[in-house]
Amino acid sequence: MFAEQEAQLLTEAAAGPELEGLVVRRVAGEPLEHLLGWASFAGLRVAVTPGVFVPRRRTELLVRLAVAAVVPGSSAADRFDSRPKNRGLPAVVVDLCCGSGAIGAAVAHACPEAIVYAADVDPAAVVCARRNLSPERVFEGDLYDALPAVLAGQVDVLAVNAPYVPTDAIATMPGEARDHEPRVALDGGPDGVALHRRVADRASHWLAPGGRLLIETGRSQAPLTVAACEEAGLAAEVVTDDDLDATAVRAVSPR
Repeated sequence: MFAEQEAQLLTEAAAGPELEGLVVRRVAGEPLEHLLGWASFAGLRVAVTPGVFVPRRRTELLVRLAVAAVVPGSSAADRFDSRPKNRGLPAVVVDLCCGSGAIGAAVAHACPEAIVYAADVDPAAVVCARRNLSPERVFEGDLYDALPAVLAGQVDVLAVNAPYVPTDAIATMPGEARDHEPRVALDGGPDGVALHRRVADRASHWLAPGGRLLIETGRSQAPLTVAACEEAGLAAEVVTDDDLDATAVRAVSPR
């Protein structure tokens, strides 16, 4: 975003001394989204509070893949193939490592018939996500431990933006992220896929037969993310979008 656009957004958000304070904080490096209280994501204004991970535009690829898996009439490669016992029932979507709940909010907006849940280990993220999603369906806890047991084997789409920055690379990130977003939302372990392995390892327990696991990853981490999914018994492939500079792994649970 250009400086002129940022200035316009700030002047729309405040005036006088309050505006001056926002400008000072922005110059000091605070993310614009934290100052505004919202982020633009997939055509929505998603509430984002200080200390919570700011959704990136690249993550819209996960939204597109999730919607393609849910909406009837999508391409044969992406179409959600309902289980016989669930045919005609709403799809169950889980936004895991949800942060602000941006993915879940975008999927819920595009697919009002879907039942969307979300979970995050960070209490501040959970509070924020409950502003963007049905609060009774947003849970706090470590990965799957946060989810209601009744969802086991019932999840049709599991969309995950788990951290994938290698630990040693965090120091090289822009200050907006490094200094103002929680480390738990950035640190993917030594090779960036520590959380991906944990997600993939238990995915089959939660996914419905033929359900989709969608994980955002980095281009250099993608082969490792695929390997983690395949080792967990899932068929996996890499999906990229050059316009979004986005990479994801789409994996399918056995039927």
